[in-house]
Amino acid sequence: MTETIPLADALEAIEIYRPPVLAPGTKVRAKVAIRNDGTYPGRRMGEVLLEQGEIGYVSRIGTFLQRYYIYGVDFFRLGCVVGMRAHELEVIADEYGVAVQPEGTI
Repeated sequence: MTETIPLADALEAIEIYRPPVLAPGTKVRAKVAIRNDGTYPGRRMGEVLLEQGEIGYVSRIGTFLQRYYIYGVDFFRLGCVVGMRAHELEVIADEYGVAVQPEGTI
């Protein structure tokens, strides 16, 4: 027996139907440690690329499977750019509590 997913739920699961939640230039912190899933060149599969708490800047936005946004985050201290999903990142606020995002973004 096959379960049918309601159309509204299926459309909600496709992120690219909505605008990206982050913009290039946004300062972010990794909420989780990231391991190489085999897509990061020059590093062993399973190797830790960055630890939780690392700070970087969104440098570009791409998509995966025409469904999800992947944010290329430049972790400048480590010298690497890692693709991450929005739920793996948190926007960093400045000392006044204002989110550090470029003008005109969400």
